[in-house]
Amino acid sequence: MRHGKKINHLGRKTAHRKSMLANMACSLIEHKRINTTVAKAKALKQFVEPMITKSKEDTTHNRRIVMARLRQKEAVAELFRDVAAKIGDRPGGYTRIIKLGNRLGDNADMAMIELVDYNEIYNADKAKKKTTRRSRRGGSKPAAAPVETQASNEEE
Repeated sequence: MRHGKKINHLGRKTAHRKSMLANMACSLIEHKRINTTVAKAKALKQFVEPMITKSKEDTTHNRRIVMARLRQKEAVAELFRDVAAKIGDRPGGYTRIIKLGNRLGDNADMAMIELVDYNEIYNADKAKKKTTRRSRRGGSKPAAAPVETQASNEEE
């Protein structure tokens, strides 16, 4: 039985799994999206999101924690410099998994995992909604002016 075993071992031993997830996380930070299997994408999401949260607060301690897991100086620098600045106000959910179908060779379920704030297609729609939002209840000033003139015409 699998009670209390949250981690997906992905058919690999511990050292291989940690190295693979570190390499995939570095690729995700560098390219902002990668294609992989669904199982690896879900494991990568659990691996990379706590590190993105740590990158919001740029301290030496947080850099050392992230460096111990990522193992690439350039990826850590880009995470703390570029990615943290872009996701600074987001309270979580930094990655998105989009299923792509099955791989041709072995019929494995494929997915694309991407950093949410770097997708211009989705963010363009949300930016427009924020700027064009209007209230229905607030009466406009031009509509109020003709009502007053009609009332003064009836009195005369």
